[in-house]
Amino acid sequence: MADQEQESVIRVREALAAAGVAGQVRRLDDSARTAKEAADALGIVPAQIASSLIFMADGQAVLVVASGGHRVDTAKVAAILGVDEVGKATADDVRAATSFAIGGVAPIGHPAPLRTIVDTDLAQFGEVWAAGGHPHYVFPTSFDELVRITGGTPADVGA
Repeated sequence: MADQEQESVIRVREALAAAGVAGQVRRLDDSARTAKEAADALGIVPAQIASSLIFMADGQAVLVVASGGHRVDTAKVAAILGVDEVGKATADDVRAATSFAIGGVAPIGHPAPLRTIVDTDLAQFGEVWAAGGHPHYVFPTSFDELVRITGGTPADVGA
């Protein structure tokens, strides 16, 4: 499993470089599976964590890059996407859509582009941190850069 995890981090590093992102993927000593864990490890508030969450929207995987400071309102996401139903993705759905395991899903580096929404709550911070393809890896970025590199739609998704 360690080889696969390392490959996922390399894939994120390559995707970031290809997108012209200056921030480097960094290894944390402690796990950053949750926004709180990541924020604690980085000495920041959970709202500065850009959590890459996969939801199923009318049966299709979508990515919501949400602030770790609140929960995602799936009714808002459904309205933004113009779909009838948005629900939680299974671990298998997440792996199939992103090739990452839950807890380390990066906003880029997926096998195919995903329809993406970027939480406007992240815009209040000059720097936010996102997962780097593994629960122990993160990278710094900004709201504007996240919108650019994901091709995402900025929107209010907070519950």
